[in-house]
Amino acid sequence: MMPVICVNNNKGGSLKTTTAVNLAGVLARKKKKVLIIDCDNQGNVALSFGKNPDKYDLTIYDVLVGDCMAEDAIVKVHKYIDILPSNDDLVGFEFEVIRNRDTYLNPFLLMKVACVNLQKTYDYIIIDTPPSLGLMVGNVFVFADGILIPFNPEQFSMRSLVKVTQTIQEFKEQYNNDLEILGVLGTLVDSRTSLHSDVLQSTRKYCLENNIRVFETVVPRTVRHASSIAYENVPATLSKKFKDAGQCYFELWKELEDIGEKEKAR
Repeated sequence: MMPVICVNNNKGGSLKTTTAVNLAGVLARKKKKVLIIDCDNQGNVALSFGKNPDKYDLTIYDVLVGDCMAEDAIVKVHKYIDILPSNDDLVGFEFEVIRNRDTYLNPFLLMKVACVNLQKTYDYIIIDTPPSLGLMVGNVFVFADGILIPFNPEQFSMRSLVKVTQTIQEFKEQYNNDLEILGVLGTLVDSRTSLHSDVLQSTRKYCLENNIRVFETVVPRTVRHASSIAYENVPATLSKKFKDAGQCYFELWKELEDIGEKEKAR
């Protein structure tokens, strides 16, 4: 399995953070050492572990455009999980880079340069991204090995999916030849609605035509991920009371492992 996994969709409300932290929980259950890098200024990764992102003096912002070493900004939140947090400081990231273009000559390489050595410390790095396709996400695409796309099958979602996959292909060609789309994950799916069924059918058709995997696993709308965070300060996959709510992410990881094994066998 690819060691640096990005969770991305430029549409909000698709469960990017939920997917990132729950996959980290699955890996922690397997005693794998995981780093979650939060690249969204909302700081929801820290909140998912009951931490206040506004209390961190050092964040991914300081790592990318400050004098901070990545290791100095990392926070332990679980025996097997560390986070590189984010907060509202990150709002100024693009402005800082644009304002100092003479300093940042390779603006899409900032994350790779700052974080590449972290791969020696962790079994997996999972990156949560903002709902955009700007400079921050571009940095993630250059650093990542694989991209997992959570997809909420609502009206206008297909437009976002097409834009994301096209942008990924552009970055693959220009900056990161090894970048791969791991697949599209249906989230907040309500199979009882004709809209969701129709959009998922269109999604599968588009992905088939473009050689993009659609996972068999889906995250149903009824799953109570927020409850485990509210009551236990951990993602559902690490929760005792709400463990069943995270079962879909164990199934997703099994799919990813099976895919990895098939590719190795080729």
